[in-house]
Amino acid sequence: MQNTKTINVAHSPDADDIFMYQAIKFGWLSSDFLRFTNIALDIQTLNDEALKGSYDATAISFALYPLIRNDYALLRTAVSFGDGYGPKLIKKKGVKLKRNFKVALSGANTSNALLFRIAYPEARITYKNFLQIENAVLSGEVDAGVLIHESILDFSPELEIQREIWDIWREIGSQNLPLPLGGMALRRSLPLTDAIECEKILSDAVRIATLHKEFLSKMLLQRNMIRVDSQKLKTYLNLYANEGSVNMSDEALDALDVLFSLGYKHGFYDALIKSRDYLIPSQYNELRYR
Repeated sequence: MQNTKTINVAHSPDADDIFMYQAIKFGWLSSDFLRFTNIALDIQTLNDEALKGSYDATAISFALYPLIRNDYALLRTAVSFGDGYGPKLIKKKGVKLKRNFKVALSGANTSNALLFRIAYPEARITYKNFLQIENAVLSGEVDAGVLIHESILDFSPELEIQREIWDIWREIGSQNLPLPLGGMALRRSLPLTDAIECEKILSDAVRIATLHKEFLSKMLLQRNMIRVDSQKLKTYLNLYANEGSVNMSDEALDALDVLFSLGYKHGFYDALIKSRDYLIPSQYNELRYR
């Protein structure tokens, strides 16, 4: 009998990440030789901790990945992409933004921050927890802010959308590809068999959650694990926790390559990488036990 190894999984407290992990948390599936623990942290904290190598498996902003590529592999599952939607740059209604406007972003290594900084190189940036950004704009502390997660669904009527990050992506990405936002990374120091099993279990968790979306959503709402009401939860999960979240498609991987290329071109990364080179070789077990 194999010894059981514990994999600590870090994810964000937003609805899609919680939703995609809960099949494991509720014991709906398990592994013969891995067990899982989890912790929920805001996205920039997750990115900071990934730079330190704090967790075995962690949610990250895709824009962070080239900075941790030597220590973490990319997982194909539990991913979030925007397709005609995504984070929103908001300001007070009627306010005209100057070239060097002050803006609140959710973190230096987020995907929306990368695209924003390319589009608005003269903006003065401050970083805040994503839950504080709307109030920072309303109070006048900043001129504008980029809303993420569930905040994009419901914000003050005193605010208006200046620009969609999706539109920036289409303009500078120049391709008809989905907007890469967040995914999962797995520590490279894990044995390959453990890494393959971990990706499989996490993929199964997302698949099961997606198949039983209505039932699982009710459970999360009843346990007060979600910050939004049932209708907003349904809308949000349809955007960011769907069939495309189970396993990255070739189109999604192509989109990642465009994001990484943009970051390299604008000096955010020290090397140009291709996403497919950093995936876990899941075919290893098939070849090993053939």
